[in-house]
Amino acid sequence: MRALVTGCTGQDGSYMADLLLEKGYEVYGLVRRSASPNHWRIDHIKDKLKLIEGDLTDKSSLENAIKISQPDEIYNFGAQSFVQYSFQAPLATIEATGVGAFNLFEAVRNVKKDAKIYQASTSEQFGKITETPQNERTRFYPRSPYGCAKAFAHHTAVNYREAYGMHISCGILFNHESPRRGEEFVTRKITKGVAKFKMGLADRVVLGNLNASRDWGLASEYIEAAWRMLQQEKSDDYVIATGVTHTVKQWLEETCKVAGVDFWDVYTQSPTMERQSEVDYLRGDYSKAQKILGWKPTTTFEGLVEIMYKADYESLRTRRI
Repeated sequence: MRALVTGCTGQDGSYMADLLLEKGYEVYGLVRRSASPNHWRIDHIKDKLKLIEGDLTDKSSLENAIKISQPDEIYNFGAQSFVQYSFQAPLATIEATGVGAFNLFEAVRNVKKDAKIYQASTSEQFGKITETPQNERTRFYPRSPYGCAKAFAHHTAVNYREAYGMHISCGILFNHESPRRGEEFVTRKITKGVAKFKMGLADRVVLGNLNASRDWGLASEYIEAAWRMLQQEKSDDYVIATGVTHTVKQWLEETCKVAGVDFWDVYTQSPTMERQSEVDYLRGDYSKAQKILGWKPTTTFEGLVEIMYKADYESLRTRRI
């Protein structure tokens, strides 16, 4: 089996490359040309992963990548995925995240229509929620340029599935974290910030809204679900979540508990770090994925926080030696 992974240098794409290689796939990764490539997440597999230069905003480069890789499966994780930045660069976000998915679907339709495609959708598409928990039938009400771009990509995937008979499955993944998460995301900002505080390398962790509630899971488990979607005879949409929600404050409190430090010694609030339009509450219903894919989460919220804090602490400790 051959697979093409876009966004292979990011958290999700790198875990997918790991999983596919473990399963014996021939794996190709799409990477953008850059003067300073950021490939640390795939350094451990760089001798096994075949990289192809390309860009989701350039359809001809995607067609070329598909011709070279001749994939049986394509996993689209490429995107500008930091929600706050999408307010600062909405057009770039829409082009990479929304139009980029359209370009990929068109390239596949033109070059290798029988390839199965996984499209990474997101709980940010639900935005201002209309029901709880959110499932595959819940109406989208995105609250950011990123959420809007992902909703466009999702609906385009469904349209190509129905109009052209293409095998495109969308995984509506709720927040999923790991030690590979970018440091701009609040979970890593907290775990690394508290680790720095513990080691005397920082005075405070500066955060915005602590009341936002999210359904957090372990990224590597969610990637397993994405792979299972493309093993199905029929393509479909699936919510991947834990069914449990916690606030940002609870994430910080749990991190402080693991680190053995006092919450009030660590935390400082900054209103400038809050979003223009917040998504207040998300909690997913993964029962369809459990029934059809045989998937369910196994890592608890407490276990996830501990994994990430210990990884950050150990990384900082090793650098100091």
